[in-house]
Amino acid sequence: MKMNYDCAIIGGGPAGLNAALVLGRARKNVVVIDEGRARNRVTRETHGFLTRDPISPSDFRRIAKEQISAYPSVTFAEDTAISITGTDGDFQISTVQGQTYRSKKLLFAIGMKDLPMEIKGLSDVYGKSAFICPYCDGWELRDQPLVVIVKGADATHMAQVISGWTNNITICTNGSDDLTNAQCEELQQHNIPVYDLPIQSIESDNGMVQQVMLKDGTSIVCTGIFFRPKLMIGSDLPQAIGCEITEAGTVIVDNLGKTNVPGVYSAGDAATHLHQAIIAASMGSLAGVGINNELNEEEWRNI
Repeated sequence: MKMNYDCAIIGGGPAGLNAALVLGRARKNVVVIDEGRARNRVTRETHGFLTRDPISPSDFRRIAKEQISAYPSVTFAEDTAISITGTDGDFQISTVQGQTYRSKKLLFAIGMKDLPMEIKGLSDVYGKSAFICPYCDGWELRDQPLVVIVKGADATHMAQVISGWTNNITICTNGSDDLTNAQCEELQQHNIPVYDLPIQSIESDNGMVQQVMLKDGTSIVCTGIFFRPKLMIGSDLPQAIGCEITEAGTVIVDNLGKTNVPGVYSAGDAATHLHQAIIAASMGSLAGVGINNELNEEEWRNI
């Protein structure tokens, strides 16, 4: 069975949901295809989203869907897109459940996925006391002793950013690093110790970090961690249909989310290195506007 839509949105996070809201209000027929495994499901709360600070990721999605349901042209499908054929004006999306959706436009709001965490114990604290974004979770860790697991020039950058929340910072590079003498001196001037030994494990209790253990037995007591995870784009479908990808693995888009492939857009974490829910939602809103304008222009010309 094939179902026809103006736009198929692949991914139901803040970007996909906000795009669906914009397009639903614009009276466009939309399907949101989402597998229901959000990357931020590991965290207890989402922060920094005006009127929703704080909120659990599950409640955020529930409320969003309830509000979008006021616009009957939007449909939700809990499924996974596995292949896409066709071109602008007639894309065909096949799914794991054997469905085929036809749509005039495509929006990839597929986010990013975490690669396996190589440090023992990190997965136990991820989303509870170990985080990736200080703007999202720095307030909750204010004035606490923190370990920042990061390499290279990112060390001084992350230390500078996090210093707004606490002055009790320790850098762990988890192995030999290429910090320059100038960078080391800068960190020393701010009384930030740097350990370049591999991390043996992260010790925690019920998800709350207690200490970082290094290979030589050194114990660094802390109550929070910030780190840079290894990520991959949430789906290989954008690249499979010809979308240009950055070296960092994100889809290249213009200011309205348009890719180099006609009729194809991308928004949210899949198209930016700024991973905040409110940024993803705003990108989804812009992509929704771009898609709606394109659909209206095509309809206008066809009369």
